[in-house]
Amino acid sequence: MLSASLRRLAVTREVIGELGTAEFRIFYKENGQKISAWHDIKLDPASQTVPMLCEIPKMTTPKMELATKLELNPIMQDVKKGKLRNYHGPLYWNYGMIPQTFEDPEFKHPKLQLLGDGDPVDVVEIGTKPLEMGEIRDVVLLGALGMIDEGELDWKLIALAVDDPLAARVKSLADLEREGLGCHVSGIREWFRWYKTPDGKPLNAFALDEKVLGVAETMEVVQETHEQWKQLRQKGHNKFWTGK
Repeated sequence: MLSASLRRLAVTREVIGELGTAEFRIFYKENGQKISAWHDIKLDPASQTVPMLCEIPKMTTPKMELATKLELNPIMQDVKKGKLRNYHGPLYWNYGMIPQTFEDPEFKHPKLQLLGDGDPVDVVEIGTKPLEMGEIRDVVLLGALGMIDEGELDWKLIALAVDDPLAARVKSLADLEREGLGCHVSGIREWFRWYKTPDGKPLNAFALDEKVLGVAETMEVVQETHEQWKQLRQKGHNKFWTGK
């Protein structure tokens, strides 16, 4: 049986429309069959290595995201009031989501007493190279920040691509500090604290006294949100999934 990593090599992207237009979409196929990158890309929730779907490559500004409420869940540019959305400044890291996860807006976190934001879990990849939009890459989990966005829990996981030059030396936040790269963590925290203020919105806050969770606790976040994803599937909400 092929490993999950080898299976992902057989997944191809189909691009429709032009980037920078409302018609732009990235769909996915496996062995010629259309799939949902959210629901059909396998996740091992017990592993420190997880698949990441890159929505926004580093140093870009278009607010691209996986469309959770459209059939087959393509990647597209977010639209607000009829206009394509862009960040006011570039992301300095690759940004995306972890398939087969869900932050349930009906589930109150037992420790934080916050409801989820209704999306898959976000992941920030801090490697040395830009990833391609729509690329699926295995990443190693390093930590997590519990962002609070308009009263909702919105985890921001910190990770590193397994084939990045740093990956052989960095497996934890302590390794990141030893390599002199701990500034990534504070940079991520401050970027997400401030990024909505140009639109007149307040600063975002962070749970747990702004503490960054370690590897073991970050893996627990993945396991919890994977369970919430399974419950979503069991509810049979066809607007969220393909039925494969």
